Amino acid sequence: MNVATILLVVMWVYAAVYFIFLLKDVIAHKDEINNEKLPHNIIISLVANFFDTLGIGSYAIATSAWKFTKSNSDDLIPGSLNVSFAIPICVEATIFIKKVQADSLTLVLMIASSVVGAVIGAKMVSKLDITKIRTVMGVALILVAIITLCKINAFGPFGIIGTARGLTGTKLVIGIIANFILGILMTVGIGLYAPCMAVVLLLGMSTDVAFPIMMGSCAYLCPASGFEFIKSGKYHRGAAIPMVISGSIGVLIAGLIVTSLPLTVLTYLVCVVMVICACMFFHDARKAAK
Repeated sequence: MNVATILLVVMWVYAAVYFIFLLKDVIAHKDEINNEKLPHNIIISLVANFFDTLGIGSYAIATSAWKFTKSNSDDLIPGSLNVSFAIPICVEATIFIKKVQADSLTLVLMIASSVVGAVIGAKMVSKLDITKIRTVMGVALILVAIITLCKINAFGPFGIIGTARGLTGTKLVIGIIANFILGILMTVGIGLYAPCMAVVLLLGMSTDVAFPIMMGSCAYLCPASGFEFIKSGKYHRGAAIPMVISGSIGVLIAGLIVTSLPLTVLTYLVCVVMVICACMFFHDARKAAK
């Protein structure tokens, strides 16, 4: 078996253990579960993961949708993102990770560093109060909007065309450190895809190499951080399993049936929504602080 196949096999064994852990936690707290607005959460997960597979990203879409529909408590949003979207991201990685050949050492080390970062980040975020979480989510959405606009306009690193299939020496160290930081940021709602692609391009690698690195990183780090959020109970228990299912369906529809859509105008619209939603988080955080 090649490295990509081994990574996928280990990923799904890991994902199975994670899902059993999640299921046990939901069952153990079934008397506390709130199923209010469950249909909203099912649709949000399906739509967010659908567009994630097409390249827009799921975290900002889901965060904005939850804020506007009030279908998830603000303090549970970071945990809900990482807990409920872990399995759909594994489905996504399965579809795409074997399509691109990347240097094995670079792929494994960058994935591993993102996982370590995510575990550390989840421990920190699960202890934040709601005012701090609102502030962090607001900042995260602004940053994601800026990065997304740079990406669709090929601005900055996104305009660089590299050819390398992997990294060595100092560049490899930089890549590992960068992905470690992105793993931490992933737990507060800053999706890893676009920033990871920017790092890959800045370090001189080919654009397509970003896909196995960023998808593999997310497929491993989401369950890793998800364990921490599940243990602390900082996620939407009532909607978690349904969102895992609907999110996986969204990925399959986008990855196997739709495959592509004209997304430029929609991406601009999503960026506008992100900024509006960020302002709402800031307003609520300021009001709670008073």
